[in-house]
Amino acid sequence: MVASLPPIIFLRHGETDWNAVGRLQGRKDIPLNDRGRVQAQRNGAAIAAAYPEISEFDFVASPLGRTRETMEIARTAMSLDPSSYALEERLVELGWGEWEGFTNEELRARSPEEMAAREADRWRHVPPGGESYELVLGRIEPWLSSLKRPTVVVSHGGVGRVLRARLLALDPTKAMGGIFTQDSAFHWHRGAETPI
Repeated sequence: MVASLPPIIFLRHGETDWNAVGRLQGRKDIPLNDRGRVQAQRNGAAIAAAYPEISEFDFVASPLGRTRETMEIARTAMSLDPSSYALEERLVELGWGEWEGFTNEELRARSPEEMAAREADRWRHVPPGGESYELVLGRIEPWLSSLKRPTVVVSHGGVGRVLRARLLALDPTKAMGGIFTQDSAFHWHRGAETPI
């Protein structure tokens, strides 16, 4: 299945003030900050330089404001119409439920047992009122299977980790580790990853 999928360029949304201090955003619609706007512009220019055929790709974003703004800034940097892209609800960030707005440190103090359970199995753990990375895979799999053309995706860190695990056939526990910064951009195709 991985080999049959078209190329995907994944761009994580730019930084927000909550990202800067480590607050879990999930479905909260927190806007980009100035640094996030610079990141989106820089990534758009880098993608255009690396992929001169980028105008032939489909473009799709999560419907949250931070992803839409990132997409529009990036498309402007690519000399493309900033408004010409699709929205996909299934690409919205992992829902953190009752944990949204808190930092990991605050949650360790507030809910140490629940946080220990999360750290023991980040892939399957469901925060109170939220969803697991495993559940995110379940909702994005039908969308992923529907792709027919090379696609630029602007989404979130949680969705990016899930897509990375799926498209690179990684052990989910390994996909949960590592750094996935706001200025991350990757090309994924046929089980291979190229950072942009």
